[in-house]
Amino acid sequence: MSPEFSPLSATVGGLLIGLSASLMLLGQGRVAGISGVLGGLLAPAPGELGWRGAFLAGLLAGGGLIMAAQPDAISFGLERSPLAIVAAGLLVGFGTRLGNGCTSGHGVCGLSRFSRRSLVAVMTFMFTGGLSAAAVHHLFGGAL
Repeated sequence: MSPEFSPLSATVGGLLIGLSASLMLLGQGRVAGISGVLGGLLAPAPGELGWRGAFLAGLLAGGGLIMAAQPDAISFGLERSPLAIVAAGLLVGFGTRLGNGCTSGHGVCGLSRFSRRSLVAVMTFMFTGGLSAAAVHHLFGGAL
């Protein structure tokens, strides 16, 4: 069972994400866009491997710690077929490459820097996500 929505926990989580992104930009001069960090890890430039690996290891370790301390905090059930999950992952990956970034890069870091390109990307993410969810719900009865 997943935990109920709490405005307090959502606010604290949002503040921590914003603080982390700000510290990354101010301290390292880098945008905390996950797809860019991962993409740079797959084909690293000299001197880039360490911080990128540490960044992603920190994300995984943080999730692992929360799962160990509060297993219900990250509980979920798979309500889609494995094929639908793989297709969704491929579409998200394609969209990330096409949009030159992901929701963390454009939505958190780009919007906070008043980037017009990020604003267009986020509006596109939100519109196509809503359209896709509506299509799955109305055309396929919520199942794929």
